[in-house]
Amino acid sequence: MTFYSKRDLQFQLFENLRVMELTRHAYFHDHTKEIFHLVLEAAEQIAENYLRPLLTEMDRNEPKLVNGKIKVHEGMKAIIRQFGENGWINATFPYDQGGQQLPNTLHMAAGFIFQAANYSASVYPFLTTGAANLILTFGSQELIEKFTPNMYSGKWQGTMALTEPDAGSSLSDISTTAYPTEKEGVYKIQGQKIYISCGDHDACENVIHLMLARIKDAPAGVKGISLFVVPQKKVPFGESNDVLTEGIYHKMGYKGAPIAHLMIGSNDGCEGFLVGEPHKGLSYMFQMMNEARVGVGMNAAAIGTAAYYSSLSYAKERPQGRKIGEKDPSKPQIPIIQHADVKRLLLFQKSIIEGSLSLLLYCSKLGDIAHAAEGLEKEEASLLLDFLTPIAKSYPSEMCCLTTSAAVQVLGGAGYTTDFPVEQYYREARIHPIHEGTTGIHGLDLLGRKVPIKEGKALQLYGREIATTIFHAKELSGLSGFAEKLEKYMGKAQQTTLHLLSKAADKTDAFLADATLYLEYIGILTIAWQWLKQGMTAQEQLEKGSSEQEFYQGKIMCLRYFFEYELVKMDALGKRLLSTDMPTLEMQEDWF
Repeated sequence: MTFYSKRDLQFQLFENLRVMELTRHAYFHDHTKEIFHLVLEAAEQIAENYLRPLLTEMDRNEPKLVNGKIKVHEGMKAIIRQFGENGWINATFPYDQGGQQLPNTLHMAAGFIFQAANYSASVYPFLTTGAANLILTFGSQELIEKFTPNMYSGKWQGTMALTEPDAGSSLSDISTTAYPTEKEGVYKIQGQKIYISCGDHDACENVIHLMLARIKDAPAGVKGISLFVVPQKKVPFGESNDVLTEGIYHKMGYKGAPIAHLMIGSNDGCEGFLVGEPHKGLSYMFQMMNEARVGVGMNAAAIGTAAYYSSLSYAKERPQGRKIGEKDPSKPQIPIIQHADVKRLLLFQKSIIEGSLSLLLYCSKLGDIAHAAEGLEKEEASLLLDFLTPIAKSYPSEMCCLTTSAAVQVLGGAGYTTDFPVEQYYREARIHPIHEGTTGIHGLDLLGRKVPIKEGKALQLYGREIATTIFHAKELSGLSGFAEKLEKYMGKAQQTTLHLLSKAADKTDAFLADATLYLEYIGILTIAWQWLKQGMTAQEQLEKGSSEQEFYQGKIMCLRYFFEYELVKMDALGKRLLSTDMPTLEMQEDWF
């Protein structure tokens, strides 16, 4: 069964995004279109041969904690090792680190294929990528040589260890403590961490935690947080480093990857190695977190994509009912895809997942430009990526909870059973609005930080990019009406943003009370922009007389659907954001 569209991914990368433009930068200069296609083909082969066959098994047979060790599906050993041997874990890294200097855009596209095939299996290697990249970027040469080779090979798992029972998303309140030792850069670590993805399992020989902790007597708050490499087993001899698995969390979805509760230094025997300078850990960790946030959006879009294609296949095959005007019961039933409301459910899914994928790959390209370019181009790409990151994380995460629900609805009663995979996708989608920062946190980040940053420069760049798309769309026959409509909503968004900013100085609570709604509001505008871009690419091909009329007409129809059904939701959200009635602020605890 199809779990993603190879044709759409090629459209997104090579036609709409024009990913080959990246090869003008020296860092990516060695790559060709043929290489990029080979990367995608290799990803599809691994997904189909190794990941997809274990999708249901890993969901039904979740990890177990046995005698202090988490046991995962036996197939993960081969999968992780293959990712290592084939160079996926460090593919984006420099040549001198054994990497291929592959654009992150292609790495993310390959990840999309893996995630659509089997989300649980896909997370293991790419967690290691993020952890290894932190060591490579901020760690000493000694740490790089000591830890990264076995991480690249897949022998060792990498993790990000932030969350604690009494801190949650409030990282300024973490209590895990690092005590200096006689060895420079080596600390005794004590504390606990919860919800650590792949924090312990038996598919690798060691687990390398990139852990936030506070050095004894460090300043309070985020200014006192440092970053440490904390291996589960000591290197090179392999004895316990006093990182013990206290428990395992049993989840509603995403069951094939373990989530661990770790106790660190209970026996005063845990050594951690300082990464970079003391008290700069949170700024270092944000590199991995920001990469992971776009990755979370991609995870959500991938799961939504798999659910869409499952429901599309079912809708084409399932006969039920007849056309509204047909009264003769002797006439054969029609496939449910011919019913308008089923088409609506499918169009909803398609417009969200393909609009989200467009945004996510665009963000990945901005990241590649920020990495490889110089001067103003680098600065603007970095600033625009910062602005778009909370949107790219949250919009797909929230909306793919709804699209996977729509996939279940297409199947009706069958969708509510374990006989079809859509119920699994529905459960797996729900984690994404939570991890790597809840939607509420990203709303605060967008409105409270990204909108006013550098006196609004990021917001201005965002507006400039949309205005450029609108300008060019007006020149294409058939798209001028969409361009004008987006221009109208862009103007409304600017007025709404200015209204909210006027509250920032002396009414901070009112300014940020509906930050999550503002995030949703700007998210809709952003995906509409991406659909106008896709529509331009499709319209140009149709005017050239492309032989793929059905594919490009499908894009135009999704553009129409999104503007008719989704973009108009900005009206209600805008009305709420402009209102002076603040029931969420005025409601008292005792009134609940």
